[in-house]
Amino acid sequence: MNRDYFQDALQTFNGGDWYGWKKDWTGSNRMSYENVIIIKEGATMPSEADVNTKIAEFKQAETDKQTALTSGKTKLKDLGLTDDEIKALIGK
Repeated sequence: MNRDYFQDALQTFNGGDWYGWKKDWTGSNRMSYENVIIIKEGATMPSEADVNTKIAEFKQAETDKQTALTSGKTKLKDLGLTDDEIKALIGK
């Protein structure tokens, strides 16, 4: 399943569930920054730069997690565990 980083990022602002999508949208993708509308009273529109920064943070966190998983597997192999034993321990 592909993660929707854009919507995940939007959810981090204004306490989540503050946005919707224009019905008469523009551009090539309805779910884009230019088509976001505010549907929650008191919510404010984050800047596109803030949304992009949050997306980058999510992507970096996933990269860091994968790097740690790979490093951990390597260390377990160095200790003499087999691939099957590692899979049994961590499920991957």
